[in-house]
Amino acid sequence: MIDWLTWLRDIAANQPAAMISVLASEGSAPRGAGTRMLVTAGALHGTIGGGQLEYRAVDQARAILALPTGSWRVQDYPLGPLLGQCCGGRVRLLVEHIDPGALGWIADAAEERVLVSTLTPTGIERRISRDVFATPLSARGPAPLPGTSFAEIVGQRRRPIYLFGAGHVGQAIARHAVNLPFRLAWFDTRPVFETIEGVSVVPEAGIAACVAEAPDDSAILILTHDHALDYQLTRAALERPPPAFVGLIGSATKRARFDARLDREGIPAEARARLTSPIGIARIPGKEPDVIAISTLAQLLQLTSH
Repeated sequence: MIDWLTWLRDIAANQPAAMISVLASEGSAPRGAGTRMLVTAGALHGTIGGGQLEYRAVDQARAILALPTGSWRVQDYPLGPLLGQCCGGRVRLLVEHIDPGALGWIADAAEERVLVSTLTPTGIERRISRDVFATPLSARGPAPLPGTSFAEIVGQRRRPIYLFGAGHVGQAIARHAVNLPFRLAWFDTRPVFETIEGVSVVPEAGIAACVAEAPDDSAILILTHDHALDYQLTRAALERPPPAFVGLIGSATKRARFDARLDREGIPAEARARLTSPIGIARIPGKEPDVIAISTLAQLLQLTSH
């Protein structure tokens, strides 16, 4: 059984416990939506990424244990000021005092089933379903209120995608990734894109550092508006410990030019060989943003565990 379900069944059913759930994240967050940890008066089970974020969330969890079972609150944390991350972003957490009498749904939980949660004034109602799609929440805007429902796939491992570029192809990738097993961290340098859901706008001088923050199992996709910025990000991705995938949009000619420059600047051949460019499955034709997006996501779905 999934770890946090085991904690609920074996720990929260028998002693006061609070659960911290990542509802949504944006930017370079330590963990993505669906990550959970359980907190009791004397123990912690699991992690939402450690550091100041976890320290403050655990304080919130222990405080909520003084309230009636079923009590919950939603808390937003800005990651840049809180965690000292140059890539910013935000995390939205749900903290709840577990009601041991409301855990009957666990018996129906299994891998790749959808868990539907509904916030109510007195608790959180949950049920397992096969008939609904995942409905991720946003990390920005007003916090969810009683009556809000959301759905998630239980037990689904989500590979992080660090997506650089919020143009037409980037938007298509974000749109089609919603119900796939990915967790998106999305970046651009242009302030005009800060109104798009999920995009973190990072100054050009600091955006290469976001590549270093990507977890080792990430797929890094580079498709900005500027070839010089593409090159900067590509070099950063090839100089760091190898992620699961480094992909660059463009033609074979662009790839050859980048490869020659990387070679001149001392990037070893084995590192340059890790670059996939053009991105997408070669036998899928078409240059439309949606075609490139679907082809690229299909390519990432074929990756094995890192």
